[in-house]
Amino acid sequence: MSIIHELLCLETRVTSRKFSTVSKILSYQLLIILIITAGLAVYGGMHYAMSSALGGVAAFVPNLYFALRIHKAAGLPARKVMNSFYAGESGKLILTAALFVIIFKVPNITILPLLIGYITALSVFWFALLMR
Repeated sequence: MSIIHELLCLETRVTSRKFSTVSKILSYQLLIILIITAGLAVYGGMHYAMSSALGGVAAFVPNLYFALRIHKAAGLPARKVMNSFYAGESGKLILTAALFVIIFKVPNITILPLLIGYITALSVFWFALLMR
């Protein structure tokens, strides 16, 4: 719970416009995951909701990891920031793969809601780029 609280407080503690945008995107990701999960719970029941939520988590957690990793590199020399960026992106990909391996071991996962949750959470980035 402290990570989510820290994420929500980042905007007030950090004056950098870039990180403020990242915290907004992560907040919107959480919001869209909750909305899609609730909609699929109404439509298809708890199995659909759980699958959708897990798909959203598979998108959100690696993005949160990446954002925190880049945030810690703020103010460092450019070379260290780039190294942190590449390490964060690599970690993000490995974390995504590991989360999907774990998710596929959960019984009664429905693939379509899982993909809907994952893709809609990722689509927040696409819409953020269009809105800029």
